Amino acid sequence: MIGKHDEYEKMFRLEQRLWWYRILHGRVLQAIEARFGSRRDLRILDAGCGTGGMLSSLTEAGYTDLRGVDGSADAVDFSRQRGLNVSLLNLNDFGGYAPGETYDVIVCNDVFCYFDDAGLRTLLREMRKRLAPGGVLISNNNAFNVFRGSHDQAVGSQRRFVRADFERFAPEAGLRIAHSTYWSLALAPLILAIRLWQSFQLKVGLQSPDQPASDVYFPGNIINETLYRIVKTEQTVLPRTPFGSSLFMVLSRSNAD
Repeated sequence: MIGKHDEYEKMFRLEQRLWWYRILHGRVLQAIEARFGSRRDLRILDAGCGTGGMLSSLTEAGYTDLRGVDGSADAVDFSRQRGLNVSLLNLNDFGGYAPGETYDVIVCNDVFCYFDDAGLRTLLREMRKRLAPGGVLISNNNAFNVFRGSHDQAVGSQRRFVRADFERFAPEAGLRIAHSTYWSLALAPLILAIRLWQSFQLKVGLQSPDQPASDVYFPGNIINETLYRIVKTEQTVLPRTPFGSSLFMVLSRSNAD
């Protein structure tokens, strides 16, 4: 999403409020606690940290050894406005970042969609090298091509994934999928309808392909809270679901203890 200043500005304003980000941040926190319990001294890197909402949530949860990198100067500027330790880094150059440092947790949310197969294989291998023994890579990714719409164009997303993609990529990088689930099944019909409408608008000229609309907007307090509660309830009742617009994964080293 490099160069999308308006999208980063919207993200910066809404990341701590919008239901989707709140659910995602909660999933990441839950995955970390499931792996490491109450420890708060973990070394955590957010690779592709955007405007810093995830790092802010980790800070609020008591984690102290946090840093982030992003390839967008806009994202880094917004993150630093939050007082976060964030550096500018093109993730194609991840192998050269802070040589020798390892992390208990690497978070990489909604970033893999900007890489082709070769680039993604390289990035996953480099991330595997940076995981400390027992460490995990936590990643959320947009899923299923049927959900592709103007949102993907607005944020520059090049692809969508299914679990089978990572069943190929992960072992090649020395990783294994410890946990995965699609989400949100309950809202999938609504999201699909919106994305199909977006695609129709683009097709017939009701929306300009040069200025596609993203889904990053605040729908109002009542709708926002209702959507949050629906997805939160689904997550409690159905920890794993077979379909949804996002794929959430926890990957560990293949030879992890």
